[in-house]
Amino acid sequence: MTKTYDVPLLVLTVATGAIDGVSYLALDRVFTGNMTGNVLFIGFGLAGVSGLPVLNNLLALLAFMLGALLAARLTRRAAGSAKLPRSGLLVLVVGSAVTLTLAALWSGAGAPDGIAMFVVTGLLALVLGAQAAAVRHTGVRDLSTVVVTMAMVNLSADSRAAGGDGAAWARRCAAVVAMGLGALVAALLTLRVDGSWALLTAGVVMAVGTAMIAAVRRREIAAAAAAGPAA
Repeated sequence: MTKTYDVPLLVLTVATGAIDGVSYLALDRVFTGNMTGNVLFIGFGLAGVSGLPVLNNLLALLAFMLGALLAARLTRRAAGSAKLPRSGLLVLVVGSAVTLTLAALWSGAGAPDGIAMFVVTGLLALVLGAQAAAVRHTGVRDLSTVVVTMAMVNLSADSRAAGGDGAAWARRCAAVVAMGLGALVAALLTLRVDGSWALLTAGVVMAVGTAMIAAVRRREIAAAAAAGPAA
């Protein structure tokens, strides 16, 4: 059943890659989805490496954790016949709406600077942290939507070259490609057009992925209802 979530989660991974592309290139070298990069930047900055926005990276890190905490709290006791609870879908819907709203405000008011940049950074990190916590309910371990490190580890460790059976290699490769594709598109738009267009694209992709997940949930619920009370 988890395979039905693969494509929607890959779409959300594309959106995360795009948002990280925007945040790194237009929000002063900060990641709002890939927290590993922020942890490293904070360490480098504290060591005295110049030009690294330690405060911005720390803000993104804390906002991401807060988003994950809030989403986990909201969805922890949710029940239902679908793997992703309704509250988890709500988290994704709100995240898409926030991303699209920020893109619209960016387009109208210009690139965020000063306090506005911190606000945008924090909100995007909050959205992606909440997204990552919500999609854990799908049970697809290789598609966290915010990082592909473990997908790459699993791809290598389970490969035939390593003595494994090569399980789920297509999904794991797709996760890496999806993240890179999102970053590529966002970088092209940010550098050649404007960051607001890149963020708008990411928001649209996120909304599409959320709609696809909603469709999967409906099918799961319908299948459980057709199977009867025992399901």
